Amino acid sequence: MGHLAVILLSFLPILLPSTTQNIERAFLQNDPHMLYSLFPSESYINISLPDPISFSDQVSDQQAYFLFKKIFASFTTFEFYSENHSSSLEEESTIIKARWSFRDQKNSNQYVFNIFFYLTRRPLQAGDKSGDAWRITEIRAAKI
Repeated sequence: MGHLAVILLSFLPILLPSTTQNIERAFLQNDPHMLYSLFPSESYINISLPDPISFSDQVSDQQAYFLFKKIFASFTTFEFYSENHSSSLEEESTIIKARWSFRDQKNSNQYVFNIFFYLTRRPLQAGDKSGDAWRITEIRAAKI
């Protein structure tokens, strides 16, 4: 069993950059479905976003999907990149910090947020929405 844990942990550095890339791709392509694949189906996601989005609540994976579908329909991302993340091989969670710049399609106002994704690691299971072991359990943002 110890050898299996070492083998699985050796893949962690590969899996986290993949998750980060999937999050970046979702925002840059304004694609809520890509985010949906990273939401846990067995628990709620805490989401807190300041003005102009003004949303703060605990939602299911499907509610989060529809929220981001609405956000991406109203606001166009023109820049999104992760700045850093903190994790160790022993930990079951990590935080990814990113910079998100977007434009309101109604009035062309531009906004910049620091956005934080709290991720938890879990074993892959049959029927997973993605092949990713990391799940977004919380999203918080602050205006810059």
